[in-house]
Amino acid sequence: MKIANLARLKFLALLFLLPGLGGLVASAVISTRYLNSLPRAAAVEQMRTVPRNIHGTVIYQTEQEDRRLSLIEDSSVGVFLLGLLVGLIYLERWGSTRHAELDAEEDDVPIPNSK
Repeated sequence: MKIANLARLKFLALLFLLPGLGGLVASAVISTRYLNSLPRAAAVEQMRTVPRNIHGTVIYQTEQEDRRLSLIEDSSVGVFLLGLLVGLIYLERWGSTRHAELDAEEDDVPIPNSK
């Protein structure tokens, strides 16, 4: 495989892995903020009736907060897994290319005469 194609695969893997990881960190920060600030009992007057279990503690949030956090979590996992898949393809192709290069080098090495 050409070096340019390998570089492109490596770039794509990082292009998906880093934002996916960033999204996972962002969702962890939001979850921690929710855990520290949202009520632990339903607050109907604030429209906080949607339960969420965060590290064994149930908090109540609005439907919009639930939708937003779920979207961030799900999309981050999807983007990260896509980056992981592209990264695995890159590693497999890089290994195949490296193996072919090593085989070519072995073919070029002269065998010493044995007496």
